[in-house]
Amino acid sequence: MAFLNDELLDRIHSRAAGYDRDNRFFVEDLEELREAGYLAALVPTELGGAGLGLAEASREQIRLAAAAPATALAVNMHLIWTGIAKALRDRGDDSLEFVLREAAAGELFAFAISEPGNDLVLFGSKTEALPEPGGGYRFTGTKIFTSLSPAWTRLGTFGLDSSSDDAPKLVYAFLDRGTAGVRALDDWDTLGQRASQSQTTVLESAFAPAERVFRRLDPGPNPDPLVFAIFANFEILLAAVYTGIGRRALELAVSAATSRTSARNAGAPKSQDPDTRRRVAAAAIAQDGIYPQVEALARDVDERRAREDWFPALVGLKVRATENARYVVDQAVRVTGGAAYFSGHELGRLYRDVLAGVFHPSSEDSAHATVAAALLGPLE
Repeated sequence: MAFLNDELLDRIHSRAAGYDRDNRFFVEDLEELREAGYLAALVPTELGGAGLGLAEASREQIRLAAAAPATALAVNMHLIWTGIAKALRDRGDDSLEFVLREAAAGELFAFAISEPGNDLVLFGSKTEALPEPGGGYRFTGTKIFTSLSPAWTRLGTFGLDSSSDDAPKLVYAFLDRGTAGVRALDDWDTLGQRASQSQTTVLESAFAPAERVFRRLDPGPNPDPLVFAIFANFEILLAAVYTGIGRRALELAVSAATSRTSARNAGAPKSQDPDTRRRVAAAAIAQDGIYPQVEALARDVDERRAREDWFPALVGLKVRATENARYVVDQAVRVTGGAAYFSGHELGRLYRDVLAGVFHPSSEDSAHATVAAALLGPLE
C-alpha cells in the first residue's frame, strides 16, 4: 500500500512548475508532507514513526520524484539521516537514536557534507573541526549543496580534527538552527532542482556540544558502520529520485506520441511512426531495468544482508540510475519535439533537473575507480 496518496502527489505536482519558475523553496509541499507523517517514514513505530523500511521509502521517493523532482531531492536529505540512524539501530548501534526521536517530534535534518574541491567526499574534509574542553567541537569551513537550507532545524556535518593527540580524525556532529557561526548564502540560482534551495552553508567557528558529536573516525576508507549507513542510504535514495524522473519522462513521452500527429503521414498519430515507437520502447526498456536494482539493494539493507561487494554495488546503482534517467529524459524530449524546448514545458524542467545527477557523489569517475579496485585490486 502506498504511503503518499495520489491526491497529495497531484497537489505537489501542480506546484512544481511554479516553484521552479520563481526559484522558490517548496514551503507548501513540505508542510503537506510533514502533516502526512512522511518526515518520520523511516522512524520505527515504537519511536513514533511510520516504520517503513528502505525499500518502501525508495518506492515512495520514486513516486514523489515523478511528481516533483526538486521536492523529492530535498526531502531525500532528511530521509537519508533518518535512514542512517535506522540502519545503525537495526545493527545494534543506538548512537543516532536521537535523530529518529527528533524526526518523529518534527525536526528537519539537512545534510552538510559536500565541500568545494573535496573529491575525497567521506574520506577527508577541508572543514576544520577544532576540539573544545568537554568534548565539543567548533567547525569552520564551507559546505555546498545544502538542500533544505531555508527550513532545516538540524544540520549534520563533519570536519577534520588536526590538533588532538590522536589526530587526524574526521568528526561528525549535528548543529542546531540558530547556532552562532552558521550562515546560509542566498546563492541558489541554478539550471535545475531549483525548489530544493540547496544553498551554500558557511561555518564560522560553529559550536557542536559533546552530546551532538557522534563519531570520530580515521580519514580514508573506514569499516565503521556509519560509513556504510551513509553510503547505502545516500546512494539508494538518490537512485530512487532519479528513477522517478525517468518514470515521469516516460509517461510524457507516451502522451506526446499518442497526441501528436504527422502531416507527412496524412495526420496519423506519431504513435504509428516507427522511429517514435522505437524511441518510446527503448526508453521503456531502459527504465524497466532500474526498478528491480533499487528494490534489491534497498531490501538487502533492510534485511541486514552481508555482502562483500556493498560499495561497488552502491556506487554502480547511483551511476546507472542517474545516467539511465538522463537517457530516458532525452528520448522523451526527442519524441515530444520542439515543444519540450520551451521553459514552461514539464519535460524542459525534467531535462534541467536530471542533469544534477552528474554532480551527486559518487561521481562517475569515483564509481569506476571503486569498481575497478574491487575487481582488479588497488592501483599501484
